[in-house]
Amino acid sequence: MTEVRHFLKHGGTPARVLFGLLFLLLVSSAGLGAATASARYRRDLARMVFNDNLEVLEDVKRKVGLVSDSLQTIVEAPIDSIAGKPYIVVSIADRRLWYRAGDSLLFTTRVATGTGKVLAKGGGNQWKFETPRGRLVVISKESDPAWVPPDWHYVEVAHKKKAALLPLKRGEEIPLGNGVVLAVSGSNVVKRHADGTEEVLEAGEGKDLIVNGKVIIPPFGTNQRRFPGVVGTHRLNLGDGYALHGTDVPSSIGNAASHGCVRLRNEDIETLYRIVPIGTPVFIY
Repeated sequence: MTEVRHFLKHGGTPARVLFGLLFLLLVSSAGLGAATASARYRRDLARMVFNDNLEVLEDVKRKVGLVSDSLQTIVEAPIDSIAGKPYIVVSIADRRLWYRAGDSLLFTTRVATGTGKVLAKGGGNQWKFETPRGRLVVISKESDPAWVPPDWHYVEVAHKKKAALLPLKRGEEIPLGNGVVLAVSGSNVVKRHADGTEEVLEAGEGKDLIVNGKVIIPPFGTNQRRFPGVVGTHRLNLGDGYALHGTDVPSSIGNAASHGCVRLRNEDIETLYRIVPIGTPVFIY
């Protein structure tokens, strides 16, 4: 420190200017390093996928000083060699999807991912709507898919409408008054009148069955628990209810807007449906 003061005292203005420039360079370098740490981490994630080399990822984590749970599943999962084979990478933070073969980019687009919100139900049940991280695989593909709402959908509707839930089971009837009952007939939920005639009820997104102030939960396998168009024109299933699929709300793309699936514009999921084979690995981080 004494040498620095002596240098500034006797070096005059040029010395002070030089010292100031060096100080600014150090500050800007530190800021640049912090800003590019995440970018370097993502770049080396790509290297890890390209080269099937888990040591690269661990080395980068040590050097950059980052510990990311978003990649922990990938780090721990056994990964077969995919050199030269097609694979999909989805970044939850960037809300972007890349389809690659080796180091060649075949397709990329914006996506919507899970909101991260938590829905709680009495009795301690709860659901967190987040996109799963890790290594998945395309297990099947569908065109013109229908969405079959899970139970949480009806819990969510009941919360919004401040209504109770009422499950409807096959073989049982729910009285509606004046001799009319709610029942299941074949593949439909119907109103059955006293004279035996049946009226098929309609249900769909934003049009759930509500009877006497209660949200009806139709049984699986009925048309009233099958919503066409909600998940777009095509779907690539990843297992456990998760998928890459289209949407009837294209304005949601680029946002945290789904219940956990990776949502794309219909024209983009149609492209993936055509070019992505079953068995393709999907890396989500």
